[in-house]
Amino acid sequence: MITYDTDPSRYAHWRLSCDGPVATLTLDIQEDRGIQPGYKLKLNSYDLGVDMELHDAVQRIRFEHPEVKTVVITSGKTRMFCSGANIYMLGLSTHAWKVNFCKFTNETRNGLEDTSEHSGLKFLAALNGATAGGGYELALACDEIAMIDDRSTTVSLPEVPLLGVLPGTGGLTRLVDKRHMRRDLADVFCTTSDGVRAARAQEWKLVDHIARPQQFDELVRARALELAQQSDRPGGKGVALTPLARQADESGYRYGHVEVAIDRAARVATLTVSAPAGPQPQSAEEILAAGAAWWPLAMARELDDAILMLRTNDLDIGLWQIRTRGDLDAVLAADATMAQHKDHWFVRETIGMLRRTLRRLDVSSRSLYAVIDEGSCFGGLFLELALAADRSYMLQLDDAGKTPKLAVSPANLGLYPMNNGLSRLATRFSGDEAPLAAVVAAAGKPLDAAAAEALGLVTFAPDALDWNEELRIAIEERTALSPDALTGMEASLRFAGGETMDTRIFGRLTAWQNWIFNRPNAVGETGALKVYGSGAKAKFNWERV
Repeated sequence: MITYDTDPSRYAHWRLSCDGPVATLTLDIQEDRGIQPGYKLKLNSYDLGVDMELHDAVQRIRFEHPEVKTVVITSGKTRMFCSGANIYMLGLSTHAWKVNFCKFTNETRNGLEDTSEHSGLKFLAALNGATAGGGYELALACDEIAMIDDRSTTVSLPEVPLLGVLPGTGGLTRLVDKRHMRRDLADVFCTTSDGVRAARAQEWKLVDHIARPQQFDELVRARALELAQQSDRPGGKGVALTPLARQADESGYRYGHVEVAIDRAARVATLTVSAPAGPQPQSAEEILAAGAAWWPLAMARELDDAILMLRTNDLDIGLWQIRTRGDLDAVLAADATMAQHKDHWFVRETIGMLRRTLRRLDVSSRSLYAVIDEGSCFGGLFLELALAADRSYMLQLDDAGKTPKLAVSPANLGLYPMNNGLSRLATRFSGDEAPLAAVVAAAGKPLDAAAAEALGLVTFAPDALDWNEELRIAIEERTALSPDALTGMEASLRFAGGETMDTRIFGRLTAWQNWIFNRPNAVGETGALKVYGSGAKAKFNWERV
């Protein structure tokens, strides 16, 4: 079983150091410490375990080091920044492992950009040696890139000419969408395995700054401090991210606020998320004192971990039912507290964690059904879970005291935008303003199934007589369909509206990498990934399909 939790004392591949407003993440990969057997992580190449540590390190900077305003990402190896994803690992991995690896890597890179945009934490890549493939893609996710000009160091995206695949963590998209590189120059760059040296890299917009070896450290420090001037992170005491209390067995995963029950015969997982119970912190001081135990952060960390555990370890579980339990008013009160203190650094970082966790749910290639039954509390933040679902079923009861209610709050109007930059409500109505206005007008009111269905907030509202049978049939029908077709369908339907760089990255990952990673030109016995490093040339099927 693969787990994603770690801490700096267990890092094998990254070193984290903080010096006032600047933190440095140094990549120094131990080649014998791959997450799976069968390959060595040579030339500072990475696998899933390396990215797990990076994800954890950035989380700790966000929460434990509010004094940090700029993160410098560099290498501890001589003349080698990072050669990208380990090719032998890719050649040995199953298709599902490759795709999930690329997805988590994408989410980690996108998380750097999300933090820069919303939390003021800036990122500077200091390329102090050769930088290729995923190594350069990590740099592309940073706000700025500095490159050493030693007449030998290059940057490259060599996946097309060397491996028969694509830069899978957004490399192509960021070149043209983010760095505004000319398309013809990008074409040359991505088909040149030798890479580009510093002067041309700066001319082509591949990097922002270059310096000779004697001046490189000085340049990096100066740029890091300059970027720190753009940050509004306040400093002060941080919040320690205590270890998650997870219990795991064949039946699922259990945490303090999240429970995952897996029915392996039916290929269904039920994720139940619980509302806060008892008195909750109200002032910023009380919230900070609660630390990692504060309900919004504790729940977000648990839900994020549950999603990753299911995606990695339970590939056959194709349908996730999402349920909630607890007091609707308690969820809405948590929304109000976060809204009141949204400018406090710790609350802002927690909102960011919730935003990224919801986005991780959005891009998970699983069918999502929200089940709104007796005891549910789908309001505000929890309503986002229902809005993320492909369908929602809400129980309609005659007893007004027992019938479940849901509620819209200001949190649903843009606090947690999707990767398309829109709220889930706006995305739901695909730009149709009238139904969205009706929902906004009903904000704050507890809505029963009939009212929610009339407003378009739920898909179906069966009564008690039909509830169990209708839900059973819906689940059985869904799990009988082709998982490949469902993955393509869901990814196409979930992000209505205009595209953004994020949606293009994930859409292209779904469409291109799923296809290319299955083709014999990449993974056949004579495919580029299989023969890499053997001295033999790949043998391609030359059909353009």
